Amino acid sequence: MLTLTQRQPPNANAAVTLTLELTAEERTRSRHRWETQAGEVVFLRLPRGTVLQNGDILLDESGNYLVRVVAKFEPVLTVTAADTLELLRVAYHLGNRHVAVEITASYLRLSPDPVLKSMIEHLGLEVKAEILPFQPEAGAYGQHSHAHTHAH
Repeated sequence: MLTLTQRQPPNANAAVTLTLELTAEERTRSRHRWETQAGEVVFLRLPRGTVLQNGDILLDESGNYLVRVVAKFEPVLTVTAADTLELLRVAYHLGNRHVAVEITASYLRLSPDPVLKSMIEHLGLEVKAEILPFQPEAGAYGQHSHAHTHAH
């Protein structure tokens, strides 16, 4: 079993040994046992409070194994609006409820919740159930910045 103890920022050119697909909630666990796509068992032993992001590189104790974190496809609700102000208003309401939200200029994305879906639709926005990678904001005190430079 590999014990992964270090995190490096995303590096597209890193020669990774394994890939670890995790949901948004799973990427918040800093100490946990996982199984990779290849069936390899890995144990995370990262500093408490670490939130992993899509593309992060994890290293084992010896530094010989590089494991790329990949955002796993999962059920989500994608919210779109006719204008930015409507999207901002919904972002405010979701933030007021401490809901994990992926925020972009053209959509918001959150975990499925029938009550929130109803509230958003009542506010006049479109809500679409999808299965996609979910990458919510780390929050004001997150240890890892999430710049939205990837293509949407």
